Amino acid sequence: MGVFRDALAQPGLRAVAEIKRRSPSAGELRVGADPAALAASFEAAGAAALSILVDERFDGRVADLERARKATGLPLLAKGFFRSEDDLERMRRAGADAVLLLLRDLDDDRAAALQAHARSLGLDALVEAHDEGELDRAIGLGANPIGLNARDLGTFGIDRAAQLELVSRAPRDRVVVAESGIGSRAQGAAAELAGADAILVGSTLMQAVDPGAKLKQLLSRPLVKICGLTRAEDVAAASEAGADLAGFILARETPRRAPGVLPVPETMLSVSVFVGERSEAASDLTQLYPRENGHRARRGALYRGERKVADVLDQPWLDRDPAHWQEAARAGGRVVLAGGLSPDNVREAIELVRPWAVDASSSLEVSPGVKDHDRIRAFVEAAR
Repeated sequence: MGVFRDALAQPGLRAVAEIKRRSPSAGELRVGADPAALAASFEAAGAAALSILVDERFDGRVADLERARKATGLPLLAKGFFRSEDDLERMRRAGADAVLLLLRDLDDDRAAALQAHARSLGLDALVEAHDEGELDRAIGLGANPIGLNARDLGTFGIDRAAQLELVSRAPRDRVVVAESGIGSRAQGAAAELAGADAILVGSTLMQAVDPGAKLKQLLSRPLVKICGLTRAEDVAAASEAGADLAGFILARETPRRAPGVLPVPETMLSVSVFVGERSEAASDLTQLYPRENGHRARRGALYRGERKVADVLDQPWLDRDPAHWQEAARAGGRVVLAGGLSPDNVREAIELVRPWAVDASSSLEVSPGVKDHDRIRAFVEAAR
């Protein structure tokens, strides 16, 4: 592996932070942006690699790559519209570790030739696709890493759902980067659960008051799930508080049964919760518990479609277990910690278990299915 690809192949969701001053679709983003200062800030915030726009349409130049190289040891992706071997050699001399190859602009012969030349220079090639045909071409070319862009470079429109389907189709033995359209933790998590190893984020960071802090926010874990939602006003309160996941219980044995999966803002993911067996529900994710002795088991799973993406570790039904957190801390993989969490203890639970997400319901209520908005805010703040 090259250093760029290797950095993105590490466990957990990785981020490629992009430095650009303007965008053809959004206009000016950060006039006078200093690539050296941003590179240092993004490295401190947890970026795995940096993407540097070197094309004048983005108010970029090769000197930006050189300045970033002096400021950071992170792998650098030179991003432009490269068509020739000379382009790649110039990027290598300026300090790049990887180059972007756009299948939209390259036929297979030219793409293959540029990939081979990149390898000869010690560069990784991030081969970018936008639709099924381009993804198939990238796979056929042996591309690794593969970038899957939610933005149509012809219309500048964003289609996150189409991107996630492409991510889910990409071979698991390739490093996959979800590009564009990511402005919240939940959107990054959606790419992660679909199978992306990394996200590439540009405009969201460049428009933030503090780009480094915004990157840190996008990567922060655990996610926060507010479950047992039954009313639109409670969904709105959870969203305003900064929760990432909205849970709607559709199992029959609960006073918190929702009338259905309610609409959620694009900054959140919806989760339908079932016991025993699930049915069709218009949610982003499904949480399923086996049924034991007429009630839910303590251990469930989170699904994206038919694919299990996390374990849900809960308390026994209507009971407590003093060893619950310790057992959860020993579990491997992606863990959603549930059961008995409240604003008063969630920080302690996070420090002990280090879960991917935390889940609370009854501790945030004034009555079954009716949330206390102050406690929702307190829970999210404590979890952060």
